[in-house]
Amino acid sequence: MRTVAVVTVARSDFGVLRPVLRAIQQAPDLSLRLLVSGMHLSPEFGYTVDSIEEEGFIVDERVDMLLSSDRPEGTSISLGLGVVGFGQSFARSQPDILLVAGDRFDAYSAVIAALPFRIPVAHISGGDVTEGAIDDSIRHCITKLSHLHFVSTQPYADRVIRMGEEPWRVSVSGAPGLDNLASIEILDRDMLETVIGFRLDEPFALATYHPATINELSPSAQIAEV
Repeated sequence: MRTVAVVTVARSDFGVLRPVLRAIQQAPDLSLRLLVSGMHLSPEFGYTVDSIEEEGFIVDERVDMLLSSDRPEGTSISLGLGVVGFGQSFARSQPDILLVAGDRFDAYSAVIAALPFRIPVAHISGGDVTEGAIDDSIRHCITKLSHLHFVSTQPYADRVIRMGEEPWRVSVSGAPGLDNLASIEILDRDMLETVIGFRLDEPFALATYHPATINELSPSAQIAEV
């Protein structure tokens, strides 16, 4: 029986990890250890750790690290607190492997903390590119600290290999978040209109926007420009 510690820090990575967590639970030779941190533990962002438990997952560790601050020093301090918190967690119980997804700084703190413990790290969604965001640098840093790479597409695999990672360590496994489509309840048109409070019988446009976090403009100023 091997223990797989999985870090989730926000709704964004939990959606990606959910099918993987289910698969680990069902594997006869694996034991899941779920480490919850970041935005999940913040009342300001809905305290979504409750949603994780409502889905039937057992939360083994809660690593508090997130300051209620949008200032750069707040992010830097939160990163440091995360390294401390995850380091204490690994001192209590070292998993056989650590699994993280994506490019968030809070997940990065877990990977940094795992380094001196010599815990192998598996990374989902390496090789992506998100221009204009600090996420890009964080993702590549996680890649260089990881030992197994599960990427979404072949071009992403090629990019990870060009970063110096051995090809045998890189697997094109697709985007696990897409597996949610097999189990999600699809709303009909009437129910969708009720849920979003918006009628769909008139022409409309849907836009999403990710703030450029290396831009000096605030997110509100950026969306105002959009």
